Amino acid sequence: MAFKRSNKLAQAAVIKQIVRRCSSIGKRTEETGLPEDVPKGHFVVYVGENRSRFILPISHLGHPEFLTLLHQAEEEYGFRHEMGITIPCEEVLFREIVGV
Repeated sequence: MAFKRSNKLAQAAVIKQIVRRCSSIGKRTEETGLPEDVPKGHFVVYVGENRSRFILPISHLGHPEFLTLLHQAEEEYGFRHEMGITIPCEEVLFREIVGV
């Protein structure tokens, strides 16, 4: 049981880092410093060779398939880069996974 809880805490820390990182990318309003085109409760990812931009609700961070994609992104690109979170996945497959 302690292992599962520890794993969930580590996962929560990664999710928090992702959300913080996503909210610091893109055009920002002068008042809040947040991206203009990303509604509250959403975040941005870039997918595929063309880096298509998707704005997703934070609720996607709890979906196992999406978390698998995030772990793949971490392994391939890391989260410490200025280009936003890039998901190493074909756009068609990504759309199927997240339902857009």
